[in-house]
Amino acid sequence: MFKILKKRELTPVTKLFVVSAPMVARKAQPGQFVIIRVVPNGERIPLTVADADPEAGTVTIVIQEVGKTSRLAGAMDEGDEMLDFVGPLGRPAPLTGKGPVVLVGGGFGVAPIYPIAKALRAKGVKVISIIGARTEDLLILSEEMASVSDELLVATDDGSRGHHGFVTDVLKQLIDSGREIEQVIAIGPMVMMRAVGRVTEPYKLKTLVSVDPIMVDGTGMCGACRLTVGGEVKFACVDGPIFDAHEVDFDEAVRRGKIYAAEQRLAVEKMEKEQCGGKCACGCGGGR
Repeated sequence: MFKILKKRELTPVTKLFVVSAPMVARKAQPGQFVIIRVVPNGERIPLTVADADPEAGTVTIVIQEVGKTSRLAGAMDEGDEMLDFVGPLGRPAPLTGKGPVVLVGGGFGVAPIYPIAKALRAKGVKVISIIGARTEDLLILSEEMASVSDELLVATDDGSRGHHGFVTDVLKQLIDSGREIEQVIAIGPMVMMRAVGRVTEPYKLKTLVSVDPIMVDGTGMCGACRLTVGGEVKFACVDGPIFDAHEVDFDEAVRRGKIYAAEQRLAVEKMEKEQCGGKCACGCGGGR
């Protein structure tokens, strides 16, 4: 069992957990992930490591409540225990070069970009971070990102904080300004990472992304997380999750990510109905 030592609400649907997992903490590196299970016979979901403290024996993860399992996980409290906490899995982020490196975190993707920024900064690499969300209320870990960045730029879709627009707008402005940039690393929704790749490709600017497709075992056996990268089939769990943005077939990845959308919706509706005793007095829609 893996006890939750600390819980912090970042947004109404995004929760940060510090979990006791000494063996994982000793080995975890930026860019790697863990797979958790929170209820018996429940599904296992991958989560990129947001931080690790080998001395304290803790691993930090951030969960965005989307489907049934992530909602169940988000409802857990300090003192509760996760049944599985497997990792670290995947290949670490390649932290090579002298920089400057531009890190782009979109929405929930700010969490896994944080340990990369922290590690690069520790190596003396200049870090320029661009983070964004739909609105300021959904922006996460901005103070933490500022602490590990030489420069922090913010964008919100509605203009409530920073640039009024997308993180890709800020990235293009940065490139067009003539600033020295060695590479870009982007983590966020598939469509955002695809957009980042399209921005940087004409400039032949090295760009890496962390891709998190549907995953089951996380060790390369099931093939659920397969992607097409550079015209070849790759498994995100063992070959990634970090790949060259200009080689990932994002159109295919986006389609595959929606395969079980209907089943996910039904699972959430069933859970809400069970929680409401078959009624919908709370307005959650569970009585439908």
